[in-house]
Parts: sequence; structure tokens; C-alpha cells
Amino acid sequence: MSKARLVIADDHSIVLEAYRQLLEPEFEVVGTAENGQELLNIAPGLAPDIIMLDISMPTMNGLDVTKQLRAAVPRAKLIFVTMMSEPFYISQAFELGASGYVLKQSASTELLSALNAALKNQRYISPQLSLEVQDAIETPWVKPEGFSSKLTPRQQEVLQLLTKGFSTKEIAATMQVSTKAVEFHKGNITRRLGIRTTAELTRFALSQGLTKLDDQHP
Repeated sequence: MSKARLVIADDHSIVLEAYRQLLEPEFEVVGTAENGQELLNIAPGLAPDIIMLDISMPTMNGLDVTKQLRAAVPRAKLIFVTMMSEPFYISQAFELGASGYVLKQSASTELLSALNAALKNQRYISPQLSLEVQDAIETPWVKPEGFSSKLTPRQQEVLQLLTKGFSTKEIAATMQVSTKAVEFHKGNITRRLGIRTTAELTRFALSQGLTKLDDQHP
């Protein structure tokens, strides 16, 4: 059985070589690129089954390249391997047709799983991303009928802290208000938005650009 054909793009030659050594036992690495334009130039002629790319690359970033790759090599599966953990980038990647999103810090242990999942037409998201964030990205927030999507600045601040994992006491200490005041704001948020679960709150926060993954509370 022939190996799946793989093209890898990253702007660091050392990283490219590390990926090659990790993946060549199971995949045929048919080409590498160190910037977005180079990837766009070589990919169509190499007929890859999978393209593995970073988001942050010279000349053309991974998201912009992907918009053109979808037309140039429509059958290729796209796997992003990046340091970018912000929900905006993750949601954009999947909206553009990505099959997987792997954080670079865990690439050595996750890449094989991500690539094999893509070949099976399955989506892969790095487990390091919280379940709430994964759910929020995969299921965009939709405003319930009859409810508002507008919050006051104070309510936005409470929501940001909630989605970072802060407790009521921690939010009160951070905002220098009483715990009763925090509970009051939380009640108003859920009533105004028509949502109650942490996953729904996170989904709303991501849709409004109110939180980032790398801001999560330890």
C-alpha cells in the first residue's frame, strides 16, 4: 500500500527537518516550503494528499494561502500546525476547510493522529484546547429569538473572567466588588443572552472577540 503524499510548509528549516524525520516512516514527504508563496507555487505540481502548514509565514500567511490552495489542490487535506491559539485563527482555519488544527508545542505527539484522522475524513483539534472552546468553535453562537446580544462594559468584564475560569470570589477580588455584585451581573448576563451553560457563555464570548485561549486562568 502506497504512503500518503505530504507537503510541509514552515518558515523554519530546522522545524521542517524535524517534521520530516517524524513523519517519513508513515508518509511520503514530496515537498517542503519555507513561505506561503513557495507553498502555493509547488503544491499543485506535487499532487499531495495532505498539506501541513503554519499560519505565520513570510510573503503570505497560512490563512491567505489556504484560500487559494482550496482551488489549486481541492483534494488535499489541510492541517494547520501553529503557535496561534486564539479562537479567531482556529475558527478561520476550519471555515476555510481545514481538517485539523495542532498546537506546535504538542506537534511531536499529535501530528500522526491528526494526519491519520484527516485521511479518514475526520476533524482533529488539539486536545490542549479546552472542551468549551472546542465546542464553541465547532458550533458558532446563534442569538436565541427574543434575547439581546449586547452587554454593558461591566457585564463584558465579568464574562471575560468567567470564560477564563475565574470563580465568583476571584472575579470579585479582581474587579474589587462584592461577590453579590458579581452574582448580580452573572444573572443579568444569562437573562439578557438567554444562555446558561459555560460552553454557551464561551461560545458567545468567542463570537464577540471577548476572550483568547492563551488568556485562560491557570
